[in-house]
Amino acid sequence: MEPGAWRTPTTRCCIVGGGPAGMMLGLLLARAGVSVMVLEKHGDFLRDFRGDTIHPSTLDLLAELGMVEAFLARPHDEAQRISAHFGDETYPVADFSHLPTRCKFVAFAPQWEFLNFLAEQAARFPTFDLRMNAEAVDLQEKDGRIVGVRVAGAGCLDSVRADLVVACDGRHSILRGKAGFAPQDLGAPMDVLWFRLPRRTGDPEEPFGCFRPGRMMVLIARGEYWQCGFVVKKGTFDALKERGLAAFRDAIAEVAPLVADRLDAIRAFDDVKLLTVAVDRLPRWSRPGFLAIGDAAHAMSPIGGVGINLAIQDAVAAANILAGPLQRGAADQALAKVQRRRDWPTKLTQAAQVFAQNRLIGAVLAGGSFEPPLPLRLLKMFPLLQRVPARLIGIGVRPEHVRGPRL
Repeated sequence: MEPGAWRTPTTRCCIVGGGPAGMMLGLLLARAGVSVMVLEKHGDFLRDFRGDTIHPSTLDLLAELGMVEAFLARPHDEAQRISAHFGDETYPVADFSHLPTRCKFVAFAPQWEFLNFLAEQAARFPTFDLRMNAEAVDLQEKDGRIVGVRVAGAGCLDSVRADLVVACDGRHSILRGKAGFAPQDLGAPMDVLWFRLPRRTGDPEEPFGCFRPGRMMVLIARGEYWQCGFVVKKGTFDALKERGLAAFRDAIAEVAPLVADRLDAIRAFDDVKLLTVAVDRLPRWSRPGFLAIGDAAHAMSPIGGVGINLAIQDAVAAANILAGPLQRGAADQALAKVQRRRDWPTKLTQAAQVFAQNRLIGAVLAGGSFEPPLPLRLLKMFPLLQRVPARLIGIGVRPEHVRGPRL
C-alpha cells in the first residue's frame, strides 16, 4: 500500500488516549464489530506512578469478558484489607473479603501491564487499530460537527476522519479544550509525592496510611518495594525541595517510622514524582461527533484509588450505549445518554472525595493536635462496618456490566 493512502484513514470511532478508559473502550467496541482506532501519543505504556489499582469491579468486568484468569497470571499483588495508622494506633478501614464479587481483593499491577494486556486482547479483533507515537493535537470540524482529529508524530498519518471522536486524553485533556469545554474546579488542598522504598522481611502485607499532625503518607506493598505517596499541601513541593533532601527524609521518618531505616533509597528529588491533584468535571461531556470520558470528563482525587476504575466504568457504559448506533452511523443522538448514565456516580464519588479532603486530609496537613475521626473509631469498634467503605472503594456507586457473549 502506498504511504499516502494512510494519510487520512477513516474509522467509525477514533479514541484519543491509550489509558485505561481508552483501551477498554477500544477493546469493547472492536469486540462489538465497530471499527475503532486508538491514538496514543507515547511509543509505549511504560510510565511509572500511574493508577495501579485494579478494583474488584474491574476484575469482575474482566471475568465477564472471560479474561480475568489470564490477567491475574501476570505480575500483581493482592490486598484484602486497608488500614490507617494514627500515631501508634492501627485502625482497619476496609475489608474486601466479604464483597459479592468474583475477586475479593484489590489487585495492584503496574499500569503498563494492564494496558499491554488490554492491547493484546483487543488486537484479536480485525476492527481494532492501535497507533502509537500518534498525538492528537486538534479537532477537525465541519458545519458545527466534529469529524476527525489532526495528528502529529505518526509518520505519514496526519489526520483521522471519524464518525465519533472520544477524548480519553486525561485530566489535562487537549481535546476537551479544542471542543470548547472547560471543567469546573471542585478544589483539592493537596498534592502527592510518589517514590519507592525497599520492602523487608516482616513488613506488613497490606497497604496502609500513616497520619501524624502535619504529615500523611500512604504505603502500598508492591513485591520487593513500597510504593509510597507522601501528601503535601498544594503547591508546596518547591518549598519542600528548598529545605533539602535530609529534611524530606526526616519528615518521612516522622510519619512512617517503619521505613526510617531505608530512606537512603531516595538519592535525590529526581527519585520523587509530583502528582498535582485536581478534582474537576465537565458540565457537559459531548457535542455532535465528540465525547469525553474518564479523567478528560472528570478528574478524580487519588483518595481510594478509584479514578482508574471509574474511568473503566465510563468506557463500559459508553460501549454498551454507543456500539449499536456507531454501527449504524448514527451515534450523535446517543452521546448524551453516556453522561446521563455516568454523571451521578461521578458526582457522588467526587463529593465523598472532597469531603474526605476537607475534613480529614486538610485537618491533618494543618497540624496541631488531633485524634482519629469518629468514622475510623467506629470502624475499629464494629468490624462489620468495614464492609461499607470496602463496597464504596471496591465496587463503587453504579458498577457497569459488559453486554454480549464472553470472548
